[in-house]
Amino acid sequence: MKRTLLSWNVNGIRAAEKKGLFSWLAQEKPYILGVQETKIQAPQLTQELTSPAGYLSFWHHAERKGYSGVAAYAAEKPLSAATGFGIDKFDSEGRVVALEYPAFFFLNIYFPNGGMGPERVKYKLEFYAEFLNHAKKLAGKGKAIIACGDYNTAHTEIDLAHPRENVKTSGFLPEERAWLDKMLDWGFADTFRLFNENPGNYTWWDLRTGARARDIGWRIDYFLMDKKHLSLLKDAFIMKSVPGSDHCPIGITIEDR
Repeated sequence: MKRTLLSWNVNGIRAAEKKGLFSWLAQEKPYILGVQETKIQAPQLTQELTSPAGYLSFWHHAERKGYSGVAAYAAEKPLSAATGFGIDKFDSEGRVVALEYPAFFFLNIYFPNGGMGPERVKYKLEFYAEFLNHAKKLAGKGKAIIACGDYNTAHTEIDLAHPRENVKTSGFLPEERAWLDKMLDWGFADTFRLFNENPGNYTWWDLRTGARARDIGWRIDYFLMDKKHLSLLKDAFIMKSVPGSDHCPIGITIEDR
């Protein structure tokens, strides 16, 4: 059966709701939608946010109000659901929801932004390392691993409009890009690049500078999938025309039975 999996940094789930998130969800009908940067706490959740028609939802909230947070909307109940890595310094920021299905693990992750300075870059690199450790553990269960979300790093020069000007900017630092190399070397594939090797395919644009209108963007949102199970993968795409956030949605199509 073919299934569409989508990912979107919505830059605030309540703002996204007002901009038509759930009408869009009903129109697209993905099997799973992972959203990042929900910026909401559990007491603030409403029935409309947790139970849109046809979907179950799973949440991981940050301890800090109005910060980070992820959720996954699933059309079918998973075999299991989990949050975090089991390490408080990462889990307190509400960055991971993992759903298990018969053929695959769906990991929805909001990777840290290193833009606040060296300490946050260090934290980001440590988070990358723990993500890869977590993926290695899951790989032992023999199912496909699909890890989507806002990775907050453009991998190569074709993944941002102005690479030379940003070599010292977090999101394109050599040490950040090296971790994406490590993920691919371990056994992940960048699904979008299996179908499209062209530059100019971005997923995030700076709101402050009106960069989206000029298409001065970065590709920092990814679906990574382990190479052993790429036979399940049928397509990967960027939904550039969808408004509502400083990011646009991305997706893949798989066929798991």
